Amino acid sequence: QLQLVESGGGLVQPGGSLRLSCAASGFTLDYYAIGWFRQAPGEEREGVLCVGPSGDSMMDVDSVKGRFTISRDKAKNTAYLQMNSLAPEDTAVYYCAARPARCSMMVSNFDSWGQGTQVTVSS
Repeated sequence: QLQLVESGGGLVQPGGSLRLSCAASGFTLDYYAIGWFRQAPGEEREGVLCVGPSGDSMMDVDSVKGRFTISRDKAKNTAYLQMNSLAPEDTAVYYCAARPARCSMMVSNFDSWGQGTQVTVSS
């Protein structure tokens, strides 16, 4: 059974950093594209970053360029979202997702999802 579990969310002040984790079980994450998505209250879920299988491609949105990065730890079968220079508009529930294909920023293209972790940026 494919399972993804996010962790690492919390409350952070503007300008601060957080690292979210996405631990996979039941499959080898390195063979999958990993997408990070977020959903703010009253908003649609949106793609933020995606990295292709084995890190061979990358997609991101303008609002996080230069601030958010994805990494993987193959031994831990875990992906990470490093978020720097956080701003109040980054407040959302963050989800990781995986698909055994190339990167996509479309929610409908992903079948395996984590439960989400709340990130709140506020002073």
